[in-house]
Amino acid sequence: MRDIDLLVVGEINPDVVVTDPDPVPVFGQAERLVEGIRLTIGSSSAITACGAARLGLRVAMVGVVGDDALGRFTLDALASRGVDVSACRVAAGRPTGVSVVLGNGRDRAILTAPGTIPDTRASDVPAGLLARARHVHVGSFFLQPGLAADLPALFRAARDGGATTSLDPNWDPSGAWDGGFAAALGETDIVLPNEAEARRLAATDDVETAARVLAADGRTAVVKLGALGALAVSGGSLVRAAAREVDAVDTTGAGDSFDAGFLAARLDGRPVEDALAFAVACGSLSTRAAGGTDGQPIRDEVEGWLREGRA
Repeated sequence: MRDIDLLVVGEINPDVVVTDPDPVPVFGQAERLVEGIRLTIGSSSAITACGAARLGLRVAMVGVVGDDALGRFTLDALASRGVDVSACRVAAGRPTGVSVVLGNGRDRAILTAPGTIPDTRASDVPAGLLARARHVHVGSFFLQPGLAADLPALFRAARDGGATTSLDPNWDPSGAWDGGFAAALGETDIVLPNEAEARRLAATDDVETAARVLAADGRTAVVKLGALGALAVSGGSLVRAAAREVDAVDTTGAGDSFDAGFLAARLDGRPVEDALAFAVACGSLSTRAAGGTDGQPIRDEVEGWLREGRA
């Protein structure tokens, strides 16, 4: 009864995305005009869920929002994109987390009020839902200390039931790069950091060495390299996928769309090298629009992108 391709467990929050060539505020009560400001789906886990649903996967999500306008907006937006949010919890008296993203198309800065972001726990995941999933993914490990503590047991239960697991650590605002990550990694089949995160987690400046360290014990380590594409270590072999130049509107969530693409391709049974190229295409195409979800591609767009690159 594996009728869910991807179960995403993690943070749910909206983003307030500010886009401008120079989106830097000026203090002293100065008002600046910018190109655009919009409210959209945010958070690594939720953006990954949307990207996977856009690619045609059957996706369910478990997370926590507050009983407020931002929480209702985010759950409605996820549902409208084909993500099953019936197992999400609404926490009375708690504010939904929210991020303000300042982006210029090449780089971004993020301000986050945690709210309910740290509230998700493994106990929020119904056993029946876990049993229906082919794959379980968690994002933003370091923003969710409660879930982080529960994660080894949750992933172990998923794997014992026949599912595979993946983890995108994202950035650690504390700078400690610990928080039980090693224990969670031990129950993870695919780890998906970006280059800066991989170097810190593996305590090395060399990204290939970092990938090999994170790929210990037989897991697949996938490292996102931004404009340089990505690399992966699996079964002792290292493969790379180059990126193509793209006229980016907003890079918010590109790494999460990459995650969705890699997981979708692997669930299709594609080899790691092909899944890496598919993921790079998903991440690249997602930058076509402001916010993390509006530019996410469907499968035909990804396949067309890949054919153009081979031509």
